[in-house]
Amino acid sequence: MTTQDIANDLVALCKEGKFAESGEKYWADDVVSVEAGAPGGGDPVSRGIDAARGKGEWWANNHEIHGVEVEGPYVNGDQFVVRFKMDVTPTGGARMTMDEMAVYTLKGGKIAEERFFYNG
Repeated sequence: MTTQDIANDLVALCKEGKFAESGEKYWADDVVSVEAGAPGGGDPVSRGIDAARGKGEWWANNHEIHGVEVEGPYVNGDQFVVRFKMDVTPTGGARMTMDEMAVYTLKGGKIAEERFFYNG
């Protein structure tokens, strides 16, 4: 599969709300996932597929997602960018809109690194 093929499929899965499935399908075993802030007060860098899974599980267990818009992908070589706009309510918090850009880097047809950038 080309970078474009993988990016298109990941976006399609995310548009269906299948975020965990997209990770399981495309994460490398040694994936590095970098957040702009520390999820749940932990380390902003998750190393390895188990850590990436754990971060996703933490997110799902601590946020009610009301809606998601997914834009992209925007491909350049072995990287692609996806924009996520999420209408969410964190547990114990106020409903908000998150605007996030994700940069994915592929190696061997798998996501070797993902970096997340937030607006405000």
